[in-house]
Amino acid sequence: MRLFKDASYTFIEKRRTAYVVSAIVIAIGIAGMGYNIATLGSWQNYGVDFLGGSLVQVRFDQPTTDAELREGLGGATAPPITQFGGEGTGEFVIRAPLDEDVSITQVADDVEAQIRANLPDKTFTVVRTELVGAKVGGELQQKALLAVLFSFLLTLVYLAFRFELRFGLAAVIATAHDILITLGFLAVFRVEIALPTVAAILTILGYSLNDTIVVFDRIRENMRMKGARKRDPVDLVNQSINETLPRTVLTSGTTLAVLAALLVLGGAVIRDFTIVLMLGVVIGTYSSIFVASPALIEIQKRWGMGQSKEKKKARPQPATV
Repeated sequence: MRLFKDASYTFIEKRRTAYVVSAIVIAIGIAGMGYNIATLGSWQNYGVDFLGGSLVQVRFDQPTTDAELREGLGGATAPPITQFGGEGTGEFVIRAPLDEDVSITQVADDVEAQIRANLPDKTFTVVRTELVGAKVGGELQQKALLAVLFSFLLTLVYLAFRFELRFGLAAVIATAHDILITLGFLAVFRVEIALPTVAAILTILGYSLNDTIVVFDRIRENMRMKGARKRDPVDLVNQSINETLPRTVLTSGTTLAVLAALLVLGGAVIRDFTIVLMLGVVIGTYSSIFVASPALIEIQKRWGMGQSKEKKKARPQPATV
């Protein structure tokens, strides 16, 4: 049994619709970033890892809900609280931001004192306390940005060497598209940005690149087939996408199935990480078909960027897209 056997979908012909959809989604994300700057003071909802502060994990001996703990820590003004390990464990992680007038160590002490004062009938144990200074948080922001930029550069260099420069440029455009949509999603829904979130974004880069390379490799194979130069480039690219479609769907489907199980069973601690990864798998699959492949056609149409004259004379010319 083979999924999508003899598939002949016209993906490239729908690229303009895809462009409009992507532009709308990216515009919504940029608007969300602007709104966050106006209300939060930063374009993303940075967590303790990036802003500095204290992370306190507590374990209650009596049944306790996050609503009770939140009320004990000030209600609407309480710091972010996450249940640790699932329902019924009695463990919570409290992320308290760093106040300019308060020392880092005092933040954790204040949280502990506030719980004892407002929840006197509850006994608890502080399992761990992690402290992050504001300077360290700023350095982490810079390094996270550099990691993403270096990934773009290495992607371009690798694909330019492995294929041709036009393939590398098309892959970078598709990867930038994926990152913009992901960052827009994080901004609109105000997902807390922590180090695991950055790891998820870098994972998305790798997944999107892998899926794009599979499609590009088939395009290159079909370009070298006899009579390929006489074919319509759009038809050639459509054929390549349809031939790799079973692999794309199976890979994305199985990955999403595992992530869905992780989302349900993994608990609140890795929930944001899992959601970002699921979003990235969907966007990466979409972009390899509707962004990377059309971008390759547009780059070839406008700037050429095919092989050098020496290489063209040395061996039969492949079809260009």
